[in-house]
Amino acid sequence: MAEVILANTHRSFSHLNNNVRREYRRTLARILCLHLHREIDQTDMDYAVIMAGGIGSRFWPRSRQARPKQFLNVFGNQTLIQNTVARLQGIVPPERCFVVTHERYVDETSDQLPAIPRENILAEPVSRNTAPCIEYAAIKLASIDPDATMIVLPADHVIENVRRFHEVLKAALQKAQEPGTLVTIGINPTHPETGYGYVQFEAQADDGSEEPKAFPVRTFAEKPDMATAERFLDSGDFLWNSGMFVWRAATILDQIESHLPQAHEAFEPLRNAVNTDAENAAVEEAYAKSPHISIDYGVMERAEKVFVVPASFEWSDVGDWRTVYELSEKDQHGNAMQGNVILHDSSRCLIQADNRLVVLVGIHDAVVVDTSDAVLICNRESAQQVKNVVDYLHAHRLEDYV
Repeated sequence: MAEVILANTHRSFSHLNNNVRREYRRTLARILCLHLHREIDQTDMDYAVIMAGGIGSRFWPRSRQARPKQFLNVFGNQTLIQNTVARLQGIVPPERCFVVTHERYVDETSDQLPAIPRENILAEPVSRNTAPCIEYAAIKLASIDPDATMIVLPADHVIENVRRFHEVLKAALQKAQEPGTLVTIGINPTHPETGYGYVQFEAQADDGSEEPKAFPVRTFAEKPDMATAERFLDSGDFLWNSGMFVWRAATILDQIESHLPQAHEAFEPLRNAVNTDAENAAVEEAYAKSPHISIDYGVMERAEKVFVVPASFEWSDVGDWRTVYELSEKDQHGNAMQGNVILHDSSRCLIQADNRLVVLVGIHDAVVVDTSDAVLICNRESAQQVKNVVDYLHAHRLEDYV
């Protein structure tokens, strides 16, 4: 086809001199090659949707409503959401990255991610869990590109070995092109963990290949007790549920219509309002009517064609302060420190100090987080219970501390 176009173009511009004609043909050939490459290469239809609406209550007192966990530099100089976007380089460019966040965080998101167009930051009027968030993003992407494929990622994960992460994403993207297929990414467990949900998959004969591949999902399991987690680990066919997904926008919209009809009905008017002046009002109405439900429970556990790509890269959802301790560098006594800290006869502690001097004497296995208006001190193994403190503050109307 390219040869025919070039030949016809040559005849059409035969009045030009030979040098100009040759340069024109070379330029047109480059354009055609790029065009033909795009027709074959799926990547131009790949988009990323980053879910960034949570408040990170288990990270209190550093994570607050005004500045939640995803906007904090928990590790290094970059914030968690900045690292999430940077990790996508080479898979999805910033102009095809979308962020769904609460409307109060739109400015903060734009400030932290200047390479992402402002119009790609989708504002939720209220938090309704992941299903409404994903439905809004899918409607938006389908209006831009009917063939769009979505990589859906939480904003606050930590992932090592980005090359392997990309390989897993590519395998998931390829599988997601099959009609009606939903893909999730599962993490090969390294220990029995009670803080994660699990995905059981249909194991197949090992073909010796190290390339990531998708397997049919048998079932999803909620966060287990320790005995069940140990059984999952021993079975060899359970993975940690990472909360990362890949699917075509049209596919997830069809699945929401089938399995979450109330959410579908709530968001249906948005299809005609998206990318118009009526979009904000339609979003407000959709969220007011939509149920509060996760995409896992609402769709993934009910759909038929669900696949998982097992992943072996180092991963953490950074769910609480205990996880921060595990991922942090430690001194010879197992202490992880940040800020102005003095320790005496203390070990295996996580200490974060903002401005004041923090001194620990004879303290072991503790988390100490000091901020300008609140101090958290807890046993490291009780870090999950910090969320209960935030619930208490809400219940007693101590909103200045939330």
